[in-house]
Amino acid sequence: MAKEDVLLLDFWVSPFCSRVKIALAEKGVAYQQRGEDIFGGKSELLLKSNPIYQKVPVLLHDGKPMCESTNIVQYIDETWPSPPLLPSSAYDRARARFWADFIDKKLFDAGGNIWKTKGEDQAAAKKELIQILKYLEGGLGDKDYFGGDSFGFVDIIAIPLTNWFFAYEKFGNFKVEEECPKFAAWTKRCLGRESVAKTLPDPQQVVEFVSMMRKMHGIE
Repeated sequence: MAKEDVLLLDFWVSPFCSRVKIALAEKGVAYQQRGEDIFGGKSELLLKSNPIYQKVPVLLHDGKPMCESTNIVQYIDETWPSPPLLPSSAYDRARARFWADFIDKKLFDAGGNIWKTKGEDQAAAKKELIQILKYLEGGLGDKDYFGGDSFGFVDIIAIPLTNWFFAYEKFGNFKVEEECPKFAAWTKRCLGRESVAKTLPDPQQVVEFVSMMRKMHGIE
C-alpha cells in the first residue's frame, strides 16, 4: 500500500492520536501525518472530515475519513488483519471492548480533573483516578498484557493515556507506582515496545503542555 493512501490528521500531544499511530506501527502500515493547529485554526480538511466533533484524530484511508480513536483502531485491525489486535474468541473480544469503553469513559477525564482543580476537588480527583487504575489492575490480573501474553487492543487504547501520568503526579503530588504497582509494571512493559516508545512524546513536554493549559484555564 502506498504511504499517501493513508493520512492521519494529528496533534502531537494527543493520546488519542497516539493510539492510532501505535496501531499503524503494530501493523506495519506506512502513512502520512498532518499536524493540526487545534488552538489557532483547524484545517478545512479536518472540519470537512469530522464535521460533528471537529477533533483529531481523523484517519483518511483512500480519501475516506474515520473518526474517534477507538473506532479507528478497530478499523485498522479489520483492514490490516495481521497481526491481530483483538482476541480470536467472541467472548474475549467482548471483554476487550468492555475495557476499552471503560478506559474511554473514565481515565482521561479523571486525570484531567487532577490538573484542573485544587484542594478538596483535587484530592477527590486523585482518589477517583487511583480507583479507576485499581479496577484496571483487576482486569489485567496476572497477565502481562490485557489480552494475555501479547500486546493488543486494550493495551493500545490505554498506554498513550499513561503518558500524561507524570503531569498528574506533578500537579497532584502523588505517585501512580506507589498506589498501583501492577499497573505501573504493565506500563513499563508496554513502553519497552518499539511501536510505543517511538510514538509517545516526552512526558516532560506533556507537563509543559499541561502547565500551559492550566494557565489558559486560570488555575495558575
